[in-house]
Amino acid sequence: MKPTRMLLAASAFALVAATADAQQTWRYAFEEAIDEVQGVFATQFKEHIEANSDHEVQLFPFGTLGESDDIMEQTQAGILQFVNQSPGFTGALIPAAQVFFVPYLLPQEGEQLNEFFRNSVAINEIFPEIYAEHGLELLTMYPEGEVVMTTKSPVRSPEDLNEQNVRVMTNPLLVEKYRAFGAVPTPLPWGEVYGALQTNMIQGQENPMFFVESTRMYEVTDYITFTGHNNFTTAFMANKDFFDGLSGEDQALVREAVDVAFEYILDYQQGLTEASLETILESKPEMEVIVLTEEERQPFMDAAGRVEEEFLRMTGDTGARILEQMKADLEAVTN
Repeated sequence: MKPTRMLLAASAFALVAATADAQQTWRYAFEEAIDEVQGVFATQFKEHIEANSDHEVQLFPFGTLGESDDIMEQTQAGILQFVNQSPGFTGALIPAAQVFFVPYLLPQEGEQLNEFFRNSVAINEIFPEIYAEHGLELLTMYPEGEVVMTTKSPVRSPEDLNEQNVRVMTNPLLVEKYRAFGAVPTPLPWGEVYGALQTNMIQGQENPMFFVESTRMYEVTDYITFTGHNNFTTAFMANKDFFDGLSGEDQALVREAVDVAFEYILDYQQGLTEASLETILESKPEMEVIVLTEEERQPFMDAAGRVEEEFLRMTGDTGARILEQMKADLEAVTN
């Protein structure tokens, strides 16, 4: 081959190789269905990436690649590039993330809560350092709605939960929380919850209202109780080696897509709790809704101190630093 033709061939090969590198397929798994909050967030992220690059984002809803523990392991191993997972499931891996399960720490819903997630030093500066130690690039955390209990009998006090088996995520602090609330905490993978309620192996569970509606938990329980104790939080992460290996342009694109999806999902959730409750009551009019008064909430709030102490015992100086900063962040948006 003549030198000129060799040079042209080499240039063409380099161009093809560069194009192949530029056009990547990124895999992204999450813990919910495509039409639930995490799925809506993922769809917005995917659309922004694909509209502004040659990359493709493949989405894997709950159950596609296994349970929550499975998709986290696959992300750490680099099989997945992105994962959405609640701190409830990362509690054993990252104990300090359990701070989101200290009762009555966060506002339930509203603009104060949104401002906290936008501006929190704990979320945006401290937690990324901690997640990085486990091979994860923490890109954002966002709320998914006020947590409610659904049970087979009415709950107005901790005494009403006495000897009631309540499903919790496999998270040590959630176990302690429901023990402090008077129940028998029962860790179960999500795929087993509906059947366990059907067979009366458990008598209750907790989740945001949209998830109670979409997973039809109301079919196997009779009461929905608003205790005001928590808002469900989730974290969006990337495999750190993957993220660090991206070009500066692609890293900026990912962060831009995260910001777009974050703001979209906050807006999307306005009125979602009320709409989901309305759908439930249309499907099951006899479902009873209990909203605890301030007086009825007080015994649950009193139990929160015990849970906070357990969190500090589990997490030591790191947990104390996180909790102190979160309280400062919350004070900044509530005062």
